[in-house]
Amino acid sequence: MGWLLTLLLACVDADAPVVPGDDAPFELEVAPGSTATRLTDRLEADGLVPSSFAWRWFLRSTDAGCIKAGRHEVRRSLSMRELLAELCGPPLPEDVPFTVVEGWRVVDIDAALVAKGWIEAGAYVAVATPAAVPPPFPVPADTLEGYLFPETYGVLPDRFDPADLVRRQLETFQARALPLLEGQERSVHALVTMASMIEREEPTPAQRPVVAGILWKRLDAGWKLGVDATSRYGLVDPTDRRAFLVRLRDPDDPFNTRLRQGLPPTPISNPGLASLAAAARPVASEFWYYLHDGQGVFHGGRDAAHHDANRRTYDVY
Repeated sequence: MGWLLTLLLACVDADAPVVPGDDAPFELEVAPGSTATRLTDRLEADGLVPSSFAWRWFLRSTDAGCIKAGRHEVRRSLSMRELLAELCGPPLPEDVPFTVVEGWRVVDIDAALVAKGWIEAGAYVAVATPAAVPPPFPVPADTLEGYLFPETYGVLPDRFDPADLVRRQLETFQARALPLLEGQERSVHALVTMASMIEREEPTPAQRPVVAGILWKRLDAGWKLGVDATSRYGLVDPTDRRAFLVRLRDPDDPFNTRLRQGLPPTPISNPGLASLAAAARPVASEFWYYLHDGQGVFHGGRDAAHHDANRRTYDVY
């Protein structure tokens, strides 16, 4: 029998690839409480070990108590020693990335989460208020619109909590945006509201400080802001031109900045750092008006006559 045991040992090469060249990665889920021995049948069925005997014999000469529960990326080209090292290493992160795009409204974030299948429609909207998720800084409105910082967040789809995402967005705003806005002559809320308009109005970040300068100048001079993006704010589809034109003629719409003076009552989007910085550090110019041509390029107007000339030149009405 001694010669048989010697022969078997020679066949158990812990450093040899199990299936040479099969480098296709796939995930192996290790349940909590699993041991290397208990995984034997699963590993054999998945083609990750030469045989149950080989794996068990290998385990007799090594410490396999380090296996960690979770998802691990494995390949059949791994040797048994490499497989064990992978199973003892950190598992794959459980979260997946979710990107909140700069300029999205609360309803846009809600719709994106619904599309992922992570929430029922309206669940995010319901918690995006100071009453539902108290912010770590003052927000003088009944919505957190404007303060839900756009960034890529890691989330757990199988136990997604919209309130937790809101808290993290507020914490990110506090860490990354608030230092830009505090200590200014204008209030943080006014700056966020202005930034939210700039985000929706000006597609080119480098041009946003100039647009901010124009809008602040209008506001300080007692002009109506005339920002079309504010009238689109409450629309289900902001590109719905017919609904937009109805809003433009509605003097009772508090977001109608063509017919009403001052800032809108709340921010109209969740702006990124470029727009927040533009609102806080506007650039003065000779312009009182502006428009964008068919390619989205900014054109400033010194006065009404210059603005009308730009309209005719770039066919923007």
